Amino acid sequence: MQSMHAMQYEITLPADYDMGIIHDRVATRGALLDTFPGLGLKAYCVRERGVDGSPVNQYAPFYLWVSVTGMNSFLWGSGFRGIISDFGRPAVQHWTGLAFHPGPALTATPRAATQRRTRIPYGEDPASVIDQALERVTGLATHPGVHSTALAVDPRHWELTHFTLWEQTPTEEFGDRYQVLHLSTPQLLDLRVGRHW
Repeated sequence: MQSMHAMQYEITLPADYDMGIIHDRVATRGALLDTFPGLGLKAYCVRERGVDGSPVNQYAPFYLWVSVTGMNSFLWGSGFRGIISDFGRPAVQHWTGLAFHPGPALTATPRAATQRRTRIPYGEDPASVIDQALERVTGLATHPGVHSTALAVDPRHWELTHFTLWEQTPTEEFGDRYQVLHLSTPQLLDLRVGRHW
């Protein structure tokens, strides 16, 4: 049985940075991962200062991997070398997958994403906190406009991340908001639905 791994790196750019450069980058290079082995999905996420409440300009792609081999091939291969050569080497955040759910808008092209990160407080039972989070993610998966939603955990820092792709920007607050410039989904259907244990 395959396990899911979530990954993200955030490249925060100057306040006066021309975000058109990132839009052009994604337009010309985004399709390169459309057939990448082991990749469930890659959302080419950006935040633009002053848009949807963002305080920063940021390029922050989010990945769901269906295999560690695929993730390693990307990180140690030419894919990530392009990021390093253009922006320097960012820290790569990594979470163990807990759940994935397709939503009612799975066949639509998502234009937005939300991400909420929460720490599991010291002294609280991680399993109980995760069970509550799993209930929330299962409920959110039925929300109109949801393409898909995932929950993952970083047990080093005891941090949960809840990432959701949307057909359009949601009006409710579900966390930090991103524009999605492109979505690569070579093995989307191989992401196992439901709990990942």
